[in-house]
Amino acid sequence: MGSTSAQNGTPEQGGVGRRNLIKRSAALGLISVPAMGFLSACASGGGDDDKSDKPKGEKTKDNPFGVAKGGKLDVVVFKGGYGDDYAKAWEASFEKKWGVTAAHTGTQEITGKLQPRFNAGNPPDIIDDSGAQKIKIDVLNKNGQLLDLAAVFDAPSIDDPSKKVRDTLIPGTLDAGILEGKTVALNYIYTVWGLWYSGKLFKDKGWTEPKTWDEFLAICKDATKQGIGGLAHQGKFPYYINVAIMDLIAKKGGLDAMKAIDNLDPKAFVGSDAAKEAVEAVYEVVEKGYLMPGTNGLTHTESQTRWNQYKAAFITSGSWLENEQLKQTPDDFDMKFMPMPLLPGSAMPYEAIRAGSGEPFIIPSKAANLAEAQEFMRMMLSKEWSSLFAKEANSLTILADGVDPNVKLRPGTQSTVEASKKAGTNTFRFLYTEWYSEMDTEIQNASNELMAKRIQPAEWLKRAQAAVDKAAKTPAAQKNHRS
Repeated sequence: MGSTSAQNGTPEQGGVGRRNLIKRSAALGLISVPAMGFLSACASGGGDDDKSDKPKGEKTKDNPFGVAKGGKLDVVVFKGGYGDDYAKAWEASFEKKWGVTAAHTGTQEITGKLQPRFNAGNPPDIIDDSGAQKIKIDVLNKNGQLLDLAAVFDAPSIDDPSKKVRDTLIPGTLDAGILEGKTVALNYIYTVWGLWYSGKLFKDKGWTEPKTWDEFLAICKDATKQGIGGLAHQGKFPYYINVAIMDLIAKKGGLDAMKAIDNLDPKAFVGSDAAKEAVEAVYEVVEKGYLMPGTNGLTHTESQTRWNQYKAAFITSGSWLENEQLKQTPDDFDMKFMPMPLLPGSAMPYEAIRAGSGEPFIIPSKAANLAEAQEFMRMMLSKEWSSLFAKEANSLTILADGVDPNVKLRPGTQSTVEASKKAGTNTFRFLYTEWYSEMDTEIQNASNELMAKRIQPAEWLKRAQAAVDKAAKTPAAQKNHRS
């Protein structure tokens, strides 16, 4: 996910008072970071003590949050697969309409740059909290640091003021941002996850898109015989190989198998035939030597670049892949997306895909410019800004019919659109990754060990179940539930 460098915003200035005393105490190790975050919030008086001279706008139907001309907005965007040109285009549009000065930061170091600002009670106004270094949203929510976004989704749509914003979105796409009953994140991009391959390589080799796991393994075997890896994965970030494992579980066992994991069932993994068959299927790729050599030690971009060099037949990823690899992809590569192949006796059809919203945008509860941040988010869900995103980032948003037909999508992204149409209502989406970040990390760690042949499938199942059982004891588990 693309490199960047951008200066972090600086904490607000003030005299020697409780805020500076808190910062110095933290630096000396006299108080913990969580305590600092709590005390700093108290010291800031809810964020209003430094805003007395802030311009205030009149709230109207066209200006539901009361944005005032001459205001400011601090935007931080994860500069990864989608870049940040789209955000710069949004900010220019926002400045033109409202006379608001937007400060822009594009970075991959979300936690490194922003955690100190959250701790100091001086967070940005709106954040694209994504990437390997994102701040865990469930942790921010637990600490009361996220704004409930209900007012944004209940505001009038810019394109059709007779409708609420929420009624213009693809059904179900807000679900991923609901934590403990509140919508605290806008997952903006309509994302699909699955397998990817080169149309050119497949044509040259006479391979056809495999619909069963046995057909998939047969291509991996043939590729290996010809000196090409069967499957590449982003070894240093085992999130990606979990796309394969979790997709296989859902497609084998159906929505009940998926919900058992999200709902922290005591038999989500150990005692689940779908989970057992899925992890054994992925391990077969390892055991038979079908992995691209060296893939376990590579970052996402390193592994993906070797795949672009025809050193592997398949790779797992989400629909940001094409944009992330633009500079490394040969012109005639013909990038293609496909659903996860089926295990025998699968409950879901081949066309079923993991699909839903991704790339979470959040507004901190202590943001200095809440009106501007909420209006910015409302404008994100307009056809104009959705089309700007599609044009600059080569991806779809969660706004229904939100892309101007004149926007031309690249081959890989176009193939995800076609796959989505074929899937119809046969889509699924895990939520444990948003609800229980520690559980997610522990399952990823188990997958890392599995792919390196340091543990066997039975041990993976035990570790994954232990992560589920641990999450089930947290207070959040009482409020998060899928029916």
